Amino acid sequence: MKTFLRILAAGSAVLLAVCAANAADWTENYPSALAQAKKEHKLLLLDFTGSDWCIWCKRTDKEVFDTAKFKEYADKNLILVKVDFPEERKMPESVKAQNEGLKDKYDIQGFPTLIVLNPHEKVVYTQVGYKPGGPEALISNFASAN
Repeated sequence: MKTFLRILAAGSAVLLAVCAANAADWTENYPSALAQAKKEHKLLLLDFTGSDWCIWCKRTDKEVFDTAKFKEYADKNLILVKVDFPEERKMPESVKAQNEGLKDKYDIQGFPTLIVLNPHEKVVYTQVGYKPGGPEALISNFASAN
């Protein structure tokens, strides 16, 4: 019986880890994300960030994107794209070029900037800079944009 319970506990832990890993996955591949948004009829969230140097970006990650509430909402309603401009982290040239193109297309002036697009690439919400209020404040803005 003890062996069965250990196996059950180990299996449950693995299952939870897999579910958590799939929750609110971010991609850097815009074309793939757009295709997925169209297929699943979801909004596309572009997070323009300086992930390794921008203190307000890190704060947004910690207070909003890393929360269970946001991840739960995102799983059901959003396709997440990180449009990163790091100083230290190395990125493929193709991703750098894509991100520069998106930065120019949406006239990004500072970080963080959040752009929400419908599946037809129409901007339905923009947030420039850090905003307090946690995931609830941001989610309420997305809900009204949909």
